[in-house]
Amino acid sequence: MRKAQRLRQLIEAPEILVMPGAFDPLSAKLIEQAGFAAAQGTGLGIAASHLGMPDVSVLSMSEMAERTRIIARAVDIPVMADGDTGFGNAVNVWFTVRAFEEAGAAGINIEDQVMPKRCGHLAGKEVIPMAEMQAKIAAACAARRDPDFVINARTDALAVEGLEATIARARGYFDAGATMVFVDGADDRTAIARLASEIGGPLAVNMVEGGRTPVDLTFAELELMGVARVSLPVSLLLGAIRGMQNALAFIGREGATRADSEVFAGFDETHTLVGMDDVRDLERRFLSQEALRQKYGDTVAEGVS
Repeated sequence: MRKAQRLRQLIEAPEILVMPGAFDPLSAKLIEQAGFAAAQGTGLGIAASHLGMPDVSVLSMSEMAERTRIIARAVDIPVMADGDTGFGNAVNVWFTVRAFEEAGAAGINIEDQVMPKRCGHLAGKEVIPMAEMQAKIAAACAARRDPDFVINARTDALAVEGLEATIARARGYFDAGATMVFVDGADDRTAIARLASEIGGPLAVNMVEGGRTPVDLTFAELELMGVARVSLPVSLLLGAIRGMQNALAFIGREGATRADSEVFAGFDETHTLVGMDDVRDLERRFLSQEALRQKYGDTVAEGVS
């Protein structure tokens, strides 16, 4: 099954789709290993991890497409790309969708913020007119080659224009062809329930630890409200930052380092995660016995270790 088709099925299923945010191939592999059915590319995570900068449109379309490519090809699960604002007007959106689909994404977020955008859980956002966003969605739908490629129309209007205007925008975005509408920064149970029942199509929200969406809501509660998808865009990024801080504090405190499973992942475990077992399988398949002995010595008789 094509990844775009699989992602669309997961969105349309009655069960809520939980999509942790991937910011590099390693985080994507961990999401897949943990059993999640899909991953969300995270613009904040990619900007922070690759540039050490905030999510304020500092990465170009080509840079984001290339980073999406290496994330998507690292896993078998579908990956939804972060297409920012489409990097310009409706014409730019057309080229953006072509680039991200060719990169292996199964879908894309396109948002209605004024460029340069910012994280949806921060103050200071501005949104473009609804009609301009509808044109972007129409261009995105026209550009995709696979009709199942998911067009996830993100709106940041809730914090700027209020709930009624956000509902109107969402309906207009579905009219323009969006597969799903993602209301960023939803911060109230009642608002989420109204959005799910009134926008006329699949609703996506996100949950940010320390952000606006109530994180005391469980996924089961969101599913009962009618939410189709919840993304966790920075959970792994925040966890990784704290993990690295803890590891560095451990090293500084101990004045040395050692294998400690409470602080460090296993060395062999990490090589397995990134595919070293596959490399050894290829060596056994294609290298001669003599070449293997030169590389590994007598261990070749028992299989390369």
